[in-house]
Formats: sequence, C-alpha cells, structure tokens
Amino acid sequence: MPADRRPNILWFCTDQQRFDTIGALGNPHVVTPTLDRLVREGTAFTHAYCQSPICTPSRASIMSGMYPSRVHNTRNGNATFPDSPPVITKLIADSGYDCGLIGKFHLSSSGKRTEPRLPNGDGFRYWKFSHAPRDDWPDGEHDYADWVRENGGDLNAMRETEENVPAEFHQTTWAVERAKEFIADVDNAREENQPWLLNVNIYDPHPPFIPPKAYADQFDPDDMPGPYFRESDLETQTGLAEADFQVKGTHPDELNAKDAQAKYYAMIKLIDDKLAELLEHVDENTIVIFTSDHGETLGDHGLIYKGCRFYEGLVRVPLIFWQPGRVQEDLQRDDLVELLDLSATILDLSGGKMPDYHQGISLLPILQGGNPEQTREFVRCEYFDGLAPYFTGGHGAFATMHRTRKHKLSVYHSIGKGELYDLEADPWEHENLWDNPAAADVRHRLVEESFNAHVNLTTDVGSERIAPM
Repeated sequence: MPADRRPNILWFCTDQQRFDTIGALGNPHVVTPTLDRLVREGTAFTHAYCQSPICTPSRASIMSGMYPSRVHNTRNGNATFPDSPPVITKLIADSGYDCGLIGKFHLSSSGKRTEPRLPNGDGFRYWKFSHAPRDDWPDGEHDYADWVRENGGDLNAMRETEENVPAEFHQTTWAVERAKEFIADVDNAREENQPWLLNVNIYDPHPPFIPPKAYADQFDPDDMPGPYFRESDLETQTGLAEADFQVKGTHPDELNAKDAQAKYYAMIKLIDDKLAELLEHVDENTIVIFTSDHGETLGDHGLIYKGCRFYEGLVRVPLIFWQPGRVQEDLQRDDLVELLDLSATILDLSGGKMPDYHQGISLLPILQGGNPEQTREFVRCEYFDGLAPYFTGGHGAFATMHRTRKHKLSVYHSIGKGELYDLEADPWEHENLWDNPAAADVRHRLVEESFNAHVNLTTDVGSERIAPM
C-alpha cells in the first residue's frame, strides 16, 4: 500500500455478538441489510474465533497482538493493563495515523466508574468513552451518559420504562453520531493525505437485552428458532457446573430463551440501521471492518450470557472487511481465523512494521486477491479466572480450547474435566466424546497438541519450540 494512500480504517466492533447473526451468512430470522451488503461487497471470514470468551482478555489480546495469558491480562476488569507491549493503536498513531476511540475500551476495570488512559499512551487523539449504558458515573467521565443528559434525557429513568431507552438516546446512536463528528473533524483538520483509524465500540448486543421497544416490537419471540439444545446438554452442564459461568445449566424454556433471542436480534437491527448511516460518511479510501469481541450462548446448551465455556455461539464471531475495489467482493472464506489475525491485518493495512512478538497472521493477502492455503491448522481460546466471583458465585476456573478443522477439545484444568466434539458430525456440540473409548486416541492426540500450543504460544521461549512427541 503506497505510503501516501494508506487507507482510512473504520473498525466497528460490537460487544457479545455471535457469528450466526447475519442474514447473508445464513440466518433468515435476523434483519441485517447493511451487514448483508458488506458480505456481498466484501470478504467475510466465517470461522473467526476470539482468544477469550470474556471482554477484557479478548480485547487485550486484540490490542496487544498476543494471547491473553502471554500479555498477562486474563481477567475481566483487571485493575491495570501492562506497560508493554504498546497497544496496536499506539504503533499506528506513531506511524502517522490520526486515531480515535468511541465507546468501550475495557482493557482495565470500569468498576469504579472510570477507565484510565494507558500511562504509556494508547494512540487515541480523539477519546469518547462509554461503558455500561447507565448513568451512575461522575460528570465528565462517561461521555455517553453526559450526552444523554445534555440532550434532555434521563438514562436511568428510561431504562425502567416499558419503552426502554429509545433509539434517539441509545448508546448505539450516540456512538455513530460521535463517529460522524470524528470523520468530519479529520476531513476538515488533518494534514493533507493523513490517514485515520476510528475504533467504534458498540455496547450492544451485550446484556441486559433491552432494545428500544420500537425495535423489540419488530421481533416476535414465537417466530424465533430457539437455541441449539438437547436434553442431554443439562447433564453435561451439571458435570461442568464448577467451571464458572454466569448462570447454571437450565432448560431454555426457563431461561425465556426465545424472548432473549428476539430482543438480541432487535439490538442487532438497531446496530445495522446505524451502521448504514455511518457508511454514508466514509469515502473510497476507507476500509470498513465489522467484528465483535466474543459471542453469547443465548440459550444454547441450557446456558445464557458468558463464562468458562467454548461453544461455537460464545467464541465464534463475525469478521467482515469491506472496501469496494480494494477488498475481494462476495468472498466467504472458511479459514480458521483468530482475532489476533484481525489485529495483524489492521497493523498491515496501516503500513507499519509488524512487531516480532505479534502472534497474529495478516489476512491482507486474502483481502487483496491472493488465495493462500488455510491460514491456521487450529485456533486457540483461553479462560484463566476470567470472571470475578461477584459475577459467577464461583472461585476461579481455568480452561483452554483447541479447535481444529474437525474437532474441538476443551479442557477444564481446574476441575479435571473436558469436552471433545467431532464438529463435522456434530457441529452444535451435543455429543461429548471426552469419555468415549472409541475417541481415546483422538483425545490423547489433541491434548498433546493443545499442551504444545500452550507452551509454544503463551511462553516467551525465544526461537525454540516444542516438537510433537
């Protein structure tokens, strides 16, 4: 990419959005015309995986370019963020980009109603912060809540009404309005040909599932397909109950899963509508990236929300790149991809030097028309004491996922249990083969592969790597 034509980068990241929430990728129950357009006119990676099923470690991994355990930021809401390595936006800003952040950052705790800027710099000139859409923040520390008040709204009061927070006061709307301001500002004020990067972090469709009533009314729970569930899932969840999760395994009917699904899709519809507005403000030199930090169980396997599990709905996320004329159009790739690869691709797009420690693989060759072999033989996800006992009632859990093209191995190290699924025969993970004697050889091989991957990828051991035994 010529230095004087480095692209603007609009990085649009939702929170807790599953991979299977886009009409053009096979879901007939959602309404996503804007995302469908991005899929038709861009490149979608249909098997993209986060590196942790929890916000902070997942975002820390993307921003650092390393697995959460490698960057030593594995818990949701850590009190601090490591001094090194620099986050990718700092590297990109140092290379000449004008960078902005809107919405969540969440590399450290917002539990005390503030999230400090990184002491060594985060690269963001423009900073408009929001976290949970509540008005329990001091003035001047939560830009979204301040904006609602400035426009005559009472956020907490609206959340308690039947209407919920209407679209005009919603965090999604606020984020897109701030994004329009940033783009107009840089178009008017930046140096000639200076590129920009804008990271827009929408809070939805994160729980609580409270879309504006006008959007909720568009989705009837009775029309929803419901979660991926078999009665045998409850026995599996009983066996894994000590591995922390925000709920215990429960029949989806008791979770009102179809109602949650309808509200979840309504929140995504608002995101899609607002993204359409934002796309009108970008030019042909802007690449648009759409993704999410992790998924949501949404009733699958008798679970809702998130925690120490690695089911597809929780760890697999959307990943779409769109720039007509410069990104491959109408391309759907089923490569195994990690969000670390998103991180590497953003760095590659900016023209900066890839740090030696970065653990991602740039997807730019695919976006620009190359046809390399599958990028990874496996993807990895970690949960290392990811949620405080306040959220789970537990005392800390440790687990890892090793997912190949055919199998998924999840080892719950802290409780001595595991799951093994043949994803070709059982794509929604109902038949646990962990204790099946016929699958013992596969289990042993994958346990060894996963262990070696842990040593190789999460330990700074220089150029030496552990070879299979």
